[in-house]
Amino acid sequence: NKWLFVSLPVRGSEGLYMVNGPPSFTESTAFQRDSGKNCKVVAFSKDGSLFAWCNGEKVNIVDVTSAELLRSFDLPKAVCLEFSPKNNVLATWQAYTTAKDGTAGVPNLQLHDVKTGKCLKSFIQKKMQNWCPCWADDESICARNVNNEVHFFENNNFNTIANKLHLQKVNDFVLSPGAQPTKVAVYVPGSKGAPSFVRLYQYPSFGGPQSALANKSFFKADKVTMLWNKKATAVLVIASTEVDKTGASYYGEQTLHYIATNGESAVVQLPKTGPIYDVVWNPNSVEFCVVYGFMPAKATVFNLKCDPVFDFGTGPRNAAYYSPHGHILVLAGFGNLRGQMEVWDVKNYKLISKPVASDSTYFAWCPDGEHIVTATCAPRLRVSNGYKIWHYTGSLLHSYEVPSDEEMWQVSWQPFLDGVFPVKAVKYQAVPSELPSAEPKPAQAYRPPALRNKPVTSSKLHEDEPPQNMKPQSGSSDKPLSKTALKNQRKHEAKKAAKQEAKADVNQESAQSSGPQSAPRSAVPAVTSGDPEVDKKIKNLKKKLKAIEQLKEQAAAGKQLEKNQLEKIQKETALLQELEDLELGL
Repeated sequence: NKWLFVSLPVRGSEGLYMVNGPPSFTESTAFQRDSGKNCKVVAFSKDGSLFAWCNGEKVNIVDVTSAELLRSFDLPKAVCLEFSPKNNVLATWQAYTTAKDGTAGVPNLQLHDVKTGKCLKSFIQKKMQNWCPCWADDESICARNVNNEVHFFENNNFNTIANKLHLQKVNDFVLSPGAQPTKVAVYVPGSKGAPSFVRLYQYPSFGGPQSALANKSFFKADKVTMLWNKKATAVLVIASTEVDKTGASYYGEQTLHYIATNGESAVVQLPKTGPIYDVVWNPNSVEFCVVYGFMPAKATVFNLKCDPVFDFGTGPRNAAYYSPHGHILVLAGFGNLRGQMEVWDVKNYKLISKPVASDSTYFAWCPDGEHIVTATCAPRLRVSNGYKIWHYTGSLLHSYEVPSDEEMWQVSWQPFLDGVFPVKAVKYQAVPSELPSAEPKPAQAYRPPALRNKPVTSSKLHEDEPPQNMKPQSGSSDKPLSKTALKNQRKHEAKKAAKQEAKADVNQESAQSSGPQSAPRSAVPAVTSGDPEVDKKIKNLKKKLKAIEQLKEQAAAGKQLEKNQLEKIQKETALLQELEDLELGL
């Protein structure tokens, strides 16, 4: 079994070079280092066999295995590159400029035939956002958004528009992954009191609302993110508003919607309020993970019914990453958090490891499903630039930091098609590593001098909630409850809890009042006199004495008492005497 290297291109002020991935971590000798400080962009083909980059002079394409230069294009200003899924077309984009006299500029989006080098088509594409046309995985269709319409081309013939999807204002669209038939998710923002909506169509049936596979409308949306699952059976829509009207969050407000191609749709109910930081589909297409809620954030896995399956409790995290095979999930806290990662075995929901990658600005799974790269890149962070390669069991296998006067701008894994790397059994034992563990020493919390020689007590701002399995236990093959049933069940549980509390209170009182004889006089053994009248009097006296006790406490706490309350306190001795007489008379 030949070891399959996964390369990592590294782009920065030291130039562009290729590193051999695990297990060697050496610089590739086949790929000639491009030492220019002007490398703006790199791109792999979907299968990882071709690699393209622009060095500020030309756009070059090489065969990754042989490192042979296949094509060179004279496009010094290209800042975006992308290959079509089957490597037939290379799309390039450069910033749009108008002529000095205000006339329209030249087309700035080019589609090149990779085999011949010929330019197939040029378009004017002013915005960098969503600059690249989208292809179906078999390249039978290609689509781009033009003036709020989606234009479709077939079989890479860009001279004829084969189809148009025309809605009042299509803001964004996403083609489904995988085999034919291709489905399209489109987003139309709301205007003048009309709601925003996302619709799913199957190409080429774009008749009207009736021809849509599914439709979901919502009010709170300034922008949306649409995420297809791998099997193209459902889309998750994160709808965000720029401003939270309640003032609870400066992230704006987010809601999560689920839309299936069979027409079903739902709002995903998140049990903790606050921002939605991340939403990811498991590659198996039947579960998704959401990281949400004010810090410490919650993370929950949901099934296709939008029911929670597993809750990871709360912790310092704002991102989630499934491994390519979907058998491992990493929850991480990057950006303004400390870089703590939790690596979970998804099948058994067991924690595998908790490595820490401080100051990381980038995280990616290797296509082998075993290794991870974390990196600190400029311009996000300009100090301590470099990358680290980990095994998911927590071992740090390789670490590289650029010299202090240099910057690193990008590192990424070479992609591979599904099925190239077989799925392996999950390990729990940390794999051996030459490098010492990268556990940073926890910074000691400041302790005032008065507390320095005393034992440390936990002073956590929030107690973290523990993880819990939300799956109905096997054996109870109950159907998921409807909303009303859930409501009733909660009411029932609340009543039950209240009853038990009341019971506990009664037991506690009787336990207190049945204390030993040496207890204060008010805690006399609860012996009945046999005469219900006397018992009633005793009970009333005790009640009065308890009230006096409370008033005395309030007075001690500095509360100003009313005249009648002070009179009550003065009666205490007489009441105690009366109680004693009654009880002695028993």
